[in-house]
Amino acid sequence: MGYTPSQPKLLTDRLLCSWVRCPRKAWLDLHGNPAERIWTPHRSLQLDQQYRHFKTFLHQKPRKGLEGIKEGAEAVIGLRIKALDKENNLLEVHPPLLQKIKGESSWGNFAYRPVISKQGRRITREHRLSLAMTSQILGTFQGLNVMHGIILGNSKKGLQVEKVHLAQSLFNQLNDLLSKILSELEKPETPPLTKDRKKCVLCSWRELCNKKAAEDGDLSEVSGIGKSRSEILQGLQINTLEDLAKSEPDDLTRKLKDINEQHGKAAKDLIIQAKVQFHSSPKRLKESIAIPELITSRGVFLYDIESDPDEKEDFLHGFLRVMNSNDGSWDLKNAKYHPLLITHDNKKTNALCWKRIKNKLIKYPDLPILHYGETERIALSQIAKKNGSSSQEIVDLQKRLIDVHKRLREFWRLPTKNYGLKEVAGWMGFNWRNERAEGARALFWWRQWRLRDRTGLNNTILLKRIFEYNHDDNLATWRIATWLHNQGGVDQIFGK
Repeated sequence: MGYTPSQPKLLTDRLLCSWVRCPRKAWLDLHGNPAERIWTPHRSLQLDQQYRHFKTFLHQKPRKGLEGIKEGAEAVIGLRIKALDKENNLLEVHPPLLQKIKGESSWGNFAYRPVISKQGRRITREHRLSLAMTSQILGTFQGLNVMHGIILGNSKKGLQVEKVHLAQSLFNQLNDLLSKILSELEKPETPPLTKDRKKCVLCSWRELCNKKAAEDGDLSEVSGIGKSRSEILQGLQINTLEDLAKSEPDDLTRKLKDINEQHGKAAKDLIIQAKVQFHSSPKRLKESIAIPELITSRGVFLYDIESDPDEKEDFLHGFLRVMNSNDGSWDLKNAKYHPLLITHDNKKTNALCWKRIKNKLIKYPDLPILHYGETERIALSQIAKKNGSSSQEIVDLQKRLIDVHKRLREFWRLPTKNYGLKEVAGWMGFNWRNERAEGARALFWWRQWRLRDRTGLNNTILLKRIFEYNHDDNLATWRIATWLHNQGGVDQIFGK
């Protein structure tokens, strides 16, 4: 891994945040092989949102570094502060923003308080500890302790500004944690995989950890098992995917039901899933045809959206129309892709987008609309409702929608660690044209493209990437739908 035991005891706020998320991540950040790290868009998305929050929050452009502080600037960025703690360990923070407030400090009759930007609605433990660490070191640096910080976030009314009090108990917790982190990071052994691997999708070490989880047969590899269930199963001496696959269903059901009714109900399905993954062989749950609508339909729409969850907006509605040829085969070669872009989230743009969607769907009123997951159903229903569609029109629209993900889960268990679009379609042999493409990266491209408003540039390449990714998502949905319908005969349709 590249571990060096003689490294100095330096702990940064970034390592603290990594540790709170996952001790293994923090250890890898410090000692891991950089070649095994992958780039993810999430840090860039976070910085983009931070930029927009700060721009709205501030009345004037912030100054940079120590010179800005000495001059008493209203806001300062780009500062790196170091200090020694009581145990002579070196701590370092990189405050995203410092805001000027009243107070007697080393600089005069003013001082500074930390300001951070958050994603999501909740203020997390990570946010509070990060503020506390910055406040503690800032207090030493400016000669005045500030026992509060500011957290910026999104709300329905726009920018949300929250003043967060930093209690002494939080500083005590922080100092205990810092000592523990410094001690653990000195150890030569890589910490174990986190039991809550949902957030691993955000991590730059995810491929390395995914490989480790697969090699170990970690319980987190089984679809339907999160942190809580993993801990419960380990308490029953079921420690690996293989252990679960070899468990007796009635016995496990009884044991889990004693702990929790819901876990008990899931026991048999978890064993089936583990067996399917252990033997790398899919299992059919129902004998009937999963998507009978494809038997008589003269064509279908595939539908996929791209969204910005922070702004709560759907910026792209992508439709792919595939028609049935006279010989009964599906004419994928001549399928028509229609991307409908919402460049600004306002009533006029949304109304225009819905008009185009409605005209498209009315032109082919008998074509079912296939999508993967409930997001598309919700999005299409909402845009119809916002633009004056009646309750009956929305009901008729929803009758045309077919959730391929729901049908898949109802009819099959696959040897995949989850039932996400990329995982399932990948198992079926589908490849995205951009192998690194993902929803977060498409969002990153979208925000880069919108920068044209600030830079005057119009980068059509970014839009092409977004459209290509969305188009491929529709093709991936089609791959799964035809696999379901043909019971494995999908290769014939795709000419492979």
